[in-house]
Amino acid sequence: MTAPAAPSVAAATTAFERLRAGDPAALARALTVLETDGAEADALRRRLHALVGSAVVVGVTGPPGVGKSTLVDAYVEALRRRRRTVAVLAVDPSSPLTGGAVLGDRTRMGQHTSDTGVFVRSIASRGHVGGLALSVPAMLDAVDVAGFDDIVVEAVGAGQSEVEISRFADVTVVVGAPGLGDDVQAIKAGILEVADVLVVNKGDLPLADQTAEHLRSMLRLRSTDRVPDVLTVSATERRGIDELVDAVAAAGRDRGEPGAGPRRRATELLRQRALAEVERRLAGDGLAGAALADLGAAVHRGEISLADATEAVLTRCAAIRPSQPADDGGDEPSGRDQR
Repeated sequence: MTAPAAPSVAAATTAFERLRAGDPAALARALTVLETDGAEADALRRRLHALVGSAVVVGVTGPPGVGKSTLVDAYVEALRRRRRTVAVLAVDPSSPLTGGAVLGDRTRMGQHTSDTGVFVRSIASRGHVGGLALSVPAMLDAVDVAGFDDIVVEAVGAGQSEVEISRFADVTVVVGAPGLGDDVQAIKAGILEVADVLVVNKGDLPLADQTAEHLRSMLRLRSTDRVPDVLTVSATERRGIDELVDAVAAAGRDRGEPGAGPRRRATELLRQRALAEVERRLAGDGLAGAALADLGAAVHRGEISLADATEAVLTRCAAIRPSQPADDGGDEPSGRDQR
């Protein structure tokens, strides 16, 4: 007779099975585990990686104030009319002083509260640059395993260099708006180059068509065969949203073979974790911090090259024992996550 599984093991198995069945409470708990990190998160990530690959990940980014949350709300509404299930991960900026975040993007999606085909989760960026949060790639895997057809990731208001979202999204939507002064300048240098679809939101305002034409003109100067669609929409009036859904679907079909998205997410997660570990080792070792300051002074005096100093820092990091992320268990997210 086989001995029964230990209660903790049985509970974990049951929770994972509930996650695979799409239970919103199990998904919310899994996202909390991944967001707070620790040994439990590492074990969960390893189980998730073998099962991902079916969801379409759409990243939405652009300068602050262009109406990204309203656009995502309209986009989700259009997907639901086509009977597709949708999860939204909305990343909110964390305060550099207190570390807190408002987590208010979900309030703009209140109409989906009672819709069992929609799940909304707000995530604090926790100071991570690039418009996202460090835990997002793994959280995408959890939502994928829960069985959603589409996952929408809304990044914080981004500038020219914040293109991280394109490293794991299947389709990147860059949003701009007319009447914001340097809105075209704000998105042209970095984000414009990673866009699969460009959207001029607030199309009911003056200069919307002119802004769209400026973007098309800049795209014609690019030395690439991949030219994204430029759409003029009005999220508040629900105009042009169906065209956006079609454009995103078409861009997704052009992104390569199935399974490429999960591999990109795993690679991005590895890259982020390696960089974070270097920071952790330097910050957690007082001698390394002092050595870093000494090396910086030596570079300033011209006594050592920047390349040699960098190699010395990496050698020092390799000599420090790997740190373990704090496992504080985390609290359940405030409010009610929806599906």
